[in-house]
Amino acid sequence: MKVMIDLCVVPVGVGTSVSAYVTACQRVIQDAGLSHQMHAYGTDIEGEWDEVFAAVKRCHEVVHGMGAVRITSSMRIGTRTDRDQTMDDKINSVKAQLKER
Repeated sequence: MKVMIDLCVVPVGVGTSVSAYVTACQRVIQDAGLSHQMHAYGTDIEGEWDEVFAAVKRCHEVVHGMGAVRITSSMRIGTRTDRDQTMDDKINSVKAQLKER
């Protein structure tokens, strides 16, 4: 099953800056070959369910391996069965409607 998620992984107790941890998670997602778009407070990821959630698990493993003893993550998860839809499809739909005005 195809899935789109919005993932935010936050290591707790590592200081104010978390960019090194975000970078590590981005590498995990890239290495998994998943389509993704980073934004200011997370990353949108799309792909097959098992592959996406394996990457989420791997992000946790890597961040723990960097010394973070606690991680809090939030996700929004979307699936649909009526048709294939990508992140770009969703964004382009809204952009097209904005131009209609």
